[in-house]
Order: sequence, then C-alpha cells, then structure tokens
Amino acid sequence: MTDMGVPHVAPSNLPAYMTWEELELLPAEIAGQIELWNGRVVWARRGPAEHQDFTNLLWSGLRRCARQDMQDNLEHCWRVSTETNIFFGETGKSDYVTPDFLIYRCLEEEFQDIRAADVYVAGEVISPSNSDRDIEEKKVRYARGGIPWYWEVQMGHSPRRIKIVRAYALETGHGTLPAGVTPLHPANYVLAGMWRSGTPGTNDNTVQDKSDPDGITFEFPFPIRIPWSELEF
Repeated sequence: MTDMGVPHVAPSNLPAYMTWEELELLPAEIAGQIELWNGRVVWARRGPAEHQDFTNLLWSGLRRCARQDMQDNLEHCWRVSTETNIFFGETGKSDYVTPDFLIYRCLEEEFQDIRAADVYVAGEVISPSNSDRDIEEKKVRYARGGIPWYWEVQMGHSPRRIKIVRAYALETGHGTLPAGVTPLHPANYVLAGMWRSGTPGTNDNTVQDKSDPDGITFEFPFPIRIPWSELEF
C-alpha cells in the first residue's frame, strides 16, 4: 500500500477537494502522489524501495499464472498491472484509488480507463508507515466498488521478505445481527486464504489459514501457484 503520510512535495495552497480536470493541471510530480476519494484529495506517497521490489515480484508471479490460465482456457483474458488507477462509477474520473497491484479483465480498447466493474483483484503491499485506519479506509472503498477479491501483503524484516499474504473475498450480505443493529458498510471482505513464508502448511482445505512453506496456492480468480523462491528479495 502506498504511504498516505506526508508527501514529498505538498503545496500549501492545494485545495482539499479537486476534480480530475483540475488534477491534470498540476505538475506530474504532484498529481502522481494524489488519489481522489469522491473528489477529496488523499496523498499517496510511494513506499520504500523494498515496497516497490516486492510489488513487482508479486506482479511477475501473478502475471505468469494469468498467462498460463489463458493458454489453458482460450476464452479467458486477464491483465495484471501495478500502481494503476481504478475509477469508481460508470463515468467520471474524480473518484479513484491506485492499488499496488490489480487483476482485471481485458478491455476492448487500448489505453482505456479501468473501472471497478472491470477489476477482479485489488492488492496492497503494506509499508511500515501505513496506519490501520489507512488500510481499513481503502479496503472499504474496494468493497463498496464491488471488487470481488482484495489481497493484502505484509512485508517482513531481517531478512527482508514477503512475510504474509492474505486473500479476502467480498461478502455482500451479512450474518444475523442483534435486533436494531445494522452493518456500518453494505459490503465487506472476509478472509479466505492466508500464507506465511516458511510456516508449515495444512492439508485441511476447510481451514482458512492456508499457510504453505512452498508458497501461495489459490484458485481464484484463476489457479495461482507462486513459490516463495519466486518472491525472494
């Protein structure tokens, strides 16, 4: 996940709300640090070099799996990208987020904007400076956009590595609640898979913690097989 702390360059006269058209008038080094949440300016500073490295390693593994699935199923067409805007709603561009990595359907035209309805997976690599509030707020936006899967990657230290990967499935309904209680959000994510590097695995497919010493193994949105050796720093 990008660092939503103090940006590299923060003009003091920048408004709290902007449109996409106004954003395009800013210098690229400023505009590239901003997300618009219903027009509200949210700073999204890039994380440390390790953040970029692990994002790219995961992108490479997911792309390899996507291409394999397209070879096996000619009717499937996937794209895997990094740090690409996801626009909410059918039109307009003043409400968007920029995940660290994403999986989406092939679009009809080149250089076409990616809408939330096109996206199957949005993923974030968590940097040390990301607060719990940052993480939850962005996760809520993905859920509201109807994105079926949200992945969260936690980095480890000494040695530098991908420590934990979590896959969350979108839940649009909710369980039985006490009388008079309604959920705060109409959709939410439920943990569906978790992998810890170097942790013994389990053969019980009913267990949500799918820790596996050999790497990430998951079936959605296509078969994913990424060994830890492919994700080493």
